[in-house]
Amino acid sequence: MSLDPRRRVAPVPRRLFGSFVEHLGRCVYTGLYEPGHPTADADGFRRDVLALVRELGVTTVRYPGGNFVSSYRWEDGVGPVDQRPARLDLAWHSLETNEFGLDEFMRWVGKADVDPIMAVNLGTRGTAEAVDLLEYANHRGGSHLADQRRDNGAADPYGITLWCLGNEMDGPWQVGQRSATEYGRLASQTAKAMRRFDPDLELVACGSSHLGMPTFGAWERDVLTEAYDDVDLISLHAYYQPVDDDLASFLASAEDMDRYIDAVTAIADSVGAIRRSTKKIMIAFDEWNVWYQSAAPSNPPSGEDWPVAPPLLEDHYSVADAVVVGGLLISLLRHSDRVTAACQAQLVNVIAPIMTEPGGAAWRQTIFHPFARTARHARGAVLDVLREGSTTSTDRFGEIDAVDAVSTWDDDTGEMTVFLVNRVVTTPAEVTVDVTGARLAGIIECVTVGGTDLHAKNTADGPDHAEPRPNGTARSADTGVQLTLPPASWTMLRLRATDVTT
Repeated sequence: MSLDPRRRVAPVPRRLFGSFVEHLGRCVYTGLYEPGHPTADADGFRRDVLALVRELGVTTVRYPGGNFVSSYRWEDGVGPVDQRPARLDLAWHSLETNEFGLDEFMRWVGKADVDPIMAVNLGTRGTAEAVDLLEYANHRGGSHLADQRRDNGAADPYGITLWCLGNEMDGPWQVGQRSATEYGRLASQTAKAMRRFDPDLELVACGSSHLGMPTFGAWERDVLTEAYDDVDLISLHAYYQPVDDDLASFLASAEDMDRYIDAVTAIADSVGAIRRSTKKIMIAFDEWNVWYQSAAPSNPPSGEDWPVAPPLLEDHYSVADAVVVGGLLISLLRHSDRVTAACQAQLVNVIAPIMTEPGGAAWRQTIFHPFARTARHARGAVLDVLREGSTTSTDRFGEIDAVDAVSTWDDDTGEMTVFLVNRVVTTPAEVTVDVTGARLAGIIECVTVGGTDLHAKNTADGPDHAEPRPNGTARSADTGVQLTLPPASWTMLRLRATDVTT
């Protein structure tokens, strides 16, 4: 593969390394928030989780859903905690105590040093309630709702700038499901009203819930036909798991993500072309991850029991899952000219890189590591990687490149970072990285996840099977680096170079 600092795709969007917190299962209660835990601070936030969130490198967090938001009354989660009503959560058949709400979330993001992404309820509610939430959150004072926020202890406005207009409104599982035209008109109306408060808000319209939806494509077209001028981004959601033990196709999940992004980009651009618009709709890939839906169906329990924060969707991830997550991050970076925000779902306990035990330890899942390393070292600009090499065959995607890769270049530090996945299950890959337009000064670091024991999983008190280990095969040549990628592995190669272009 050939790298050149002159061939730039786009700046690395820092919001690409976002996460997602929903009132689902134990994500909030005994996840972020557990008063009485040995590490809890004065606000009830687990400091052990906060430390891991900072280590993970999360930049934004989307809240409060997810399916949960489509029947959520945000007012229930503000004000004196002992006066907040408990409500039935129709999305996940749970009892929501509302002990944790908007004000707690904003205090938490301040301590975690991340930016918030706020979703509004366009399922059971609409424009008026969205504008009320915006006023409560962002108005400085002098109005009823802004003064209510001040009385609740937040004197300064929260300044939330990125807002999601509902969630998965095409889904029959969604409370308040709508047709594309219905939703598009509501999104347009709500966006117009919110911009009367602040014209500089960034607003995300709901795209299809996933690529396999029967309405995919037509949904995006019809929603944007109604709301193109009023929104800035459209959302994509995708989750991956091995099917029929087909590890080769699973390792190539980024192929599906690539095609999904390219398809939605083309649809959005076609709507813009018909409208003769110079505006480009960007993409918020605001839910993505490995999720074993076949093992833990998304349908919540039913019956008369409405438990508080029951364990739901608590996948325990393998080394192979970590390799796939590394590959999905490569896809997101490769499309950084259009994907300007992304959220791995979710942050704690629920299909998450961080797990906790109530009253006990917090620990890293295998998928923690490729995310943390990519968030830390993907800086500057994404480069257009030119690749030549062998292919591998998959049942789902046909012939694909055996090695997938993306690279970033940081002008300020002279650091060039290459992220690679060997998608071949049984064969190592010999890779030559040629650097042109820059003078290579040496290897800073080369680490690998995978290659052995792909089924190993982390536990609270066991070894960390996906801690990146040094890849000692990397050798500098005059114009680049040669290295070996183990089978089914993710690798990060960091190089020091001097830009010699003018």
